[in-house]
Amino acid sequence: MMKHQTGLLYSGDYARHLTRPMHPEKPERVRYAYEHLKKQAFFETLSPLNPSQAETKWIHEIHSPAYVEHVKNTCLNGNPVIDSLDTEISHDSYEVACLAVGGALALVDGVMSGKIQNGLGLIRPPGHHAEKEMALGFCLFNNVAIAARYIQKKYRLKRILIVDWDVHHGNGTQNVFYEDPSVFYFSVHQYPFYPGTGASEEEGKREGWGTTLNVPLPAGCGDKEYREVFRKVLCPRAVEFSPEFILISAGFDAHQNDPLGHMNVTTEGYREMTEAVKSIAEECASGRIVSLLEGGYDLQALAESVQVHLEVLMDSKIKWPLGKKKIRTKSLKVSKKS
Repeated sequence: MMKHQTGLLYSGDYARHLTRPMHPEKPERVRYAYEHLKKQAFFETLSPLNPSQAETKWIHEIHSPAYVEHVKNTCLNGNPVIDSLDTEISHDSYEVACLAVGGALALVDGVMSGKIQNGLGLIRPPGHHAEKEMALGFCLFNNVAIAARYIQKKYRLKRILIVDWDVHHGNGTQNVFYEDPSVFYFSVHQYPFYPGTGASEEEGKREGWGTTLNVPLPAGCGDKEYREVFRKVLCPRAVEFSPEFILISAGFDAHQNDPLGHMNVTTEGYREMTEAVKSIAEECASGRIVSLLEGGYDLQALAESVQVHLEVLMDSKIKWPLGKKKIRTKSLKVSKKS
């Protein structure tokens, strides 16, 4: 039997992480996107994956046992928020957060076993703002960071690339790997903006210098600016790094219709970004990509962007031009006025 190339991970249990009705990170986000995908002709060709709760030992690779217990107890005690006022929780949020991590790991297992070539996780709560010891920005556990360590520890791959195109900078992910040369963290984001990090001068530290690459863009940028960043900045630097696996922090809140961001990326812009990352994966990482949902708060824009993202992941003919000239990381900066 022919194996499906692209996996889609989803669970109705992700709706059990409850926030107030007016909170942007609401259960309807993943549910609406999933129902939209079910109406597409390609849906039946996707390989469905179901998450299970992650073992805490994998969460402890990034977050301390004391912090994990803090999240668990705060949720079970019925507190409405944790650590920051915007990070709302409910009784089941700890369990769902473990399920989000479990979804990320299930996708990695699917790729590494050969069941799928790549895949997307419609998971929540999101993760890239979560620090080692603090919940922040709707995030409890850093799903993409845990997945990166999981790949390295379980499958012994050495070089992981994380591409973060959420409109907000992934402070938590950056901080985890800031001194680690084995994980290259790339982020393109609105700046200045929440959470205040992600300046171009933030390039890593000690042995990790040069494996953090931030491209801060001013509000109002759209497809043209993002295309230039991916073509001229990410692609050549990623090829130089030569990752063995690529993870995407797939936030779709730079969309022109998103209520939280102030960017002008269109749905087709996300198609192009995905094409760029897929080309890098084909060149360097045997096509291995796991994409994990972060932000995206306009339901229709999110659903349509997820759709084109999956269409590209499924397309075996995608090929972007990739620069192979070695370039010093310090030269890879985009002016805030560009």
